Amino acid sequence: MRWDKMDNKKDVKAVFSRNKESYVKSSTHAQGNDLSLLPSWLNPTQEMSVLDIATGGGHVAKKLAPYVKTVFATDLTREMLDNTASHLKHYNNIHYVIVDAEDLPFLDNSFDIITCRIAAHHFPNPMTFIKEVQRVLKADGKFLLIDNIAPENQKYDQFINSLEKIRDYSHYRSHSVSEWNRFFKTHHLVIDKEKKNKKQLPFKEWVNRTLANKADITNVEQYILKSSEDIKKYYQIIIKDEEIQSFTIDEWMVLLKKDLSF
Repeated sequence: MRWDKMDNKKDVKAVFSRNKESYVKSSTHAQGNDLSLLPSWLNPTQEMSVLDIATGGGHVAKKLAPYVKTVFATDLTREMLDNTASHLKHYNNIHYVIVDAEDLPFLDNSFDIITCRIAAHHFPNPMTFIKEVQRVLKADGKFLLIDNIAPENQKYDQFINSLEKIRDYSHYRSHSVSEWNRFFKTHHLVIDKEKKNKKQLPFKEWVNRTLANKADITNVEQYILKSSEDIKKYYQIIIKDEEIQSFTIDEWMVLLKKDLSF
């Protein structure tokens, strides 16, 4: 497995440029209760400016654009942004910028709302990412992070992160809630609201989104099938006629604000 931070961003570009269309159509990304909750959690208004980090297929940008003045949909991968811009061409207030989430090219205190959905597990330096978010967020702004998380249990953590890495070499790490809380505390962000969820993933769609080689897919299947019974139970792995149908992962939706006491 590759864990080098310098190589990881190259891996992200390679994977997402190759699979750009699948992330637009992915049921995991295009659907979900979290998308429907965005307006009520964020209370967007017509004078607001939004930064959507690692926009991918642009699902958050699309959801928020009708409510706000401007959305900056950013991503590390040019091909992904080009494809998303084509799909969202009727939204005149979405601007597309190639951006590294760990080095945001914006002035301090620029955005009313910052979002990052199902992407941070690809970032090799999450502490730097949070530092940058805190820097460009307005004093009264809101930051919404939605991502896959690892359980606090080390065995279950190791399983899901290893599985994700086998399936997608651009995966870096799904962090636990305690890890994220440490990142937030270090950079003076406080939790306003949070919601944990068990997200069901249809196995074939999930594995075929990043893998095409039969041997690679078989490797993922065998890793799951050979897992212990307690792991199968925790991740709610459904197997029928020796074929994996679906499984669940832990997802966290957390709304944060700046701690103005610092």
